[in-house]
Amino acid sequence: MEMRQVLCAELDRMMAENENIVVIDADLSKPNGTFALRSKYPERAFDVGIAEQNMASVAAGMSSYGFIPFISSFTPFSSRRICDQIAISIAYAKQNVKILGTDPGISAEFNGGTHMSMEDIGVLRSIPEMVLYEPVDAAQLAQALPQIVDYYGPVYIRMFRKVVEDVFTDPGYQFDLFKADTIQEGSDVSIFCSGIMVQETVKANERLKAEGIQADIISIHTVKPIDRQAVIASAKKTGAVVTAENHNIIGGLRSAVAEVLVEECPVPLRAVGVKDVFGQVGKLPFLKEEYQMRAEDIVAAVKEVVELKK
Repeated sequence: MEMRQVLCAELDRMMAENENIVVIDADLSKPNGTFALRSKYPERAFDVGIAEQNMASVAAGMSSYGFIPFISSFTPFSSRRICDQIAISIAYAKQNVKILGTDPGISAEFNGGTHMSMEDIGVLRSIPEMVLYEPVDAAQLAQALPQIVDYYGPVYIRMFRKVVEDVFTDPGYQFDLFKADTIQEGSDVSIFCSGIMVQETVKANERLKAEGIQADIISIHTVKPIDRQAVIASAKKTGAVVTAENHNIIGGLRSAVAEVLVEECPVPLRAVGVKDVFGQVGKLPFLKEEYQMRAEDIVAAVKEVVELKK
């Protein structure tokens, strides 16, 4: 199932149970999967048109009256375009707004460089009291949304729109918004990964195991507040770290992990992600190769950092 289908189904279920939940779009409800909510909840699902700053301000006002607004657009329009409204009208004013940005980083594909938000985590991570969450797969997203509704305060959801490979297939999987997920325990290297790079890390792990490298694989779905204890415990155990993210390596997961390590457990670190450049038009496989974000790039980073710790 596509991630946007999971989003719509879960919002539908929660809106039926909680009449305070509202959805506000900025002319992208069909691509983002929320269009069907309008006919079912005509008084709680709105479209403000191509006016994202207005969308954020309307949501802040509705939150002040007790509503729980979900606002959605493509990631660059839900982050850098409305940064001032997020900082002042939502975060500073302590409003309970949930911000959805879809197709982050290179997943914007044919929308090209203008729509590839390589910096959104870095921008919003610097705003006090923001929670930044990036779902890994459909099963996790379905569990995350009710927790996001229950949490009071601004939450930024950085979501791939379409189908992703399942990672959390165990029916007993229990999600915690503020705790990282250990996918595999290992002793040679810690790989902290997020979003679509979790799937790439799982693929890389097959090659690493074949070469006798045991990786501690930690999925960091919430970059802020980051699960510091998970980072420290893993890094102390392995003594070497690789981060893998669909974002500029400046300001995102690498930066968040490095900030913890430099204070608590300095170890060698290498990063897989966008190397401080703008995006371009292309299909996802091409873009992963272009920006060195494939499984083989993770393997290469692991080998380098394992050698460094010797």
